[in-house]
Amino acid sequence: MPTVFRSRLRFTLRLLTAGMALSLLGCRDRLTQVEQANAANTLLIANGSEPADLDPHVITGSPESRIVLGLFEGLTRYEPTTLEPLPAVAERWELAADKITYTFFLRQNAKWSDGVPVTAHNFVAAFHRILAPEIASENAQALFYMAGAADFHEGRITDPDSIGCRAIDDHTLEITLARPTPFFVNLLSSRSWVPLPVHVLKQYDAMRRKGTRWTRIENIVGNGPFVLTEWVPNQVLTISRSPTYWDRKSVGVDHVKFLPIESETAEEAAYRAGQVHLTTAVPLSKVDIYREESPDELRISPLSGVYYYSFNTTRPPLNDPRVRQALALAIDREAIIQKVTRAGETPARHFTPDGIRGYVSTVEDMTLELDRARALLTAAGYPGGDGFPPLTLLYNTAGNHRTIAEAVQQMWQRELGVDIQLENQEWRVYIDNTHNGNFDICRNGYVVAPNDPTSFLQSLTTGHGFNVSKWSNATYDKLYTASLEELDSAKRAKIFHQMEKLAFDEMPVAPIYHYTNKYLIRPEVKNWTDNMFNIFSLREVRLEP
Repeated sequence: MPTVFRSRLRFTLRLLTAGMALSLLGCRDRLTQVEQANAANTLLIANGSEPADLDPHVITGSPESRIVLGLFEGLTRYEPTTLEPLPAVAERWELAADKITYTFFLRQNAKWSDGVPVTAHNFVAAFHRILAPEIASENAQALFYMAGAADFHEGRITDPDSIGCRAIDDHTLEITLARPTPFFVNLLSSRSWVPLPVHVLKQYDAMRRKGTRWTRIENIVGNGPFVLTEWVPNQVLTISRSPTYWDRKSVGVDHVKFLPIESETAEEAAYRAGQVHLTTAVPLSKVDIYREESPDELRISPLSGVYYYSFNTTRPPLNDPRVRQALALAIDREAIIQKVTRAGETPARHFTPDGIRGYVSTVEDMTLELDRARALLTAAGYPGGDGFPPLTLLYNTAGNHRTIAEAVQQMWQRELGVDIQLENQEWRVYIDNTHNGNFDICRNGYVVAPNDPTSFLQSLTTGHGFNVSKWSNATYDKLYTASLEELDSAKRAKIFHQMEKLAFDEMPVAPIYHYTNKYLIRPEVKNWTDNMFNIFSLREVRLEP
């Protein structure tokens, strides 16, 4: 079929679709937002929270990541189901005989949304920036696989050219690792490895500063399948098909609107009212109802993540590992997943989910051990909770988090005689306070690509951006380094077991359950695939009303 004819046919079909949708006005007062969006080839997503920022080096949350991965693209992109790396800005790559030197060959037609070519220099500059101590990026550890990256970030060397990345020419990028890393290419699809438009960041003095104006709607430039076209804070953020994206013909929808709805109850109500195509969560009280009444619209699938509470190990009495262990061992995880979450989660008896690259933990299971918990609390000087100081459990605003927190609060009071207050905060405030150490106990969720067990275990190393507990153990850190250098899988597993045992003995965090991904999706949304990382593969999505 000639290209011109196909284009005219698509245009005619869209007009017919819009016309049919408008004809429904005669049957009822007005179209729902979803029906209007279908006619405009626009996907509506309930996104949980208002994004705190769109700087790939600054963001840490899922609401921001979903947007940023539409605006930026790295050397590779995720295969929607398996998460294996597919060519993106890099058409192909080669690994040298030394097993540490990778050469990436970039597309000649990769462009920024302002038409400027994407080059290898953009990647090098982005890597230097995320690792710069001045940026203090909590995502910097993702690049520590590169030679010199950790030393530069931590100030042991000051010359960025000492980092193992260089532009051989505009379209050839070389990356040298500190040690062989078999899963390295699997890492490159994440937001931490995307290039940045150096010409724009320089204009706003953002190369070594965060919080500048370069990410504002009138300034931001990306290289992904979409561009930012609307941002009304606390109302809507819209991204639209990029006219300069190298594979723009493969992008299925014209626009994606992200609606910041923090409450799962409000998300579900918006879904039921025809205001969104899909949600990011389902209220606990609604899971069984959808299972019964609309099973095709309820999605539940495994997720590579752990839900846990972090203890601020710098504050007494939580600086005593006996107190932390007592609190962790008094949580009835089975009761939480059976009576509260009720969506196929598994109790987190250790931090790392089983099955990642074949790893299964053999450490002591974290089960409900009330006698041991009470004995530990007594040994710490608080028999039956007597004299235990007032503490607060902090969580971000969302119905499910509150329900879980209330359940744990009751367990601690009933079984240990410990009274814990609950406090919820709006997402941005919660993020600032948890990462600045302004809490006693806080809710955390850690969801990372299931590339390797180290993806999880590294988050408890000293100084890691997600180690909000501020726990530091030199033996644990050495074991983590050893796990990266060991290539024998059986020996690596033994190292992981040692790390899990240390984390259990010290208990800087209390794992509660390993996630499932649960959400609602309308039947007209096609090519929306589930995966272990809950990555929204927006370029493949189609709407078929």
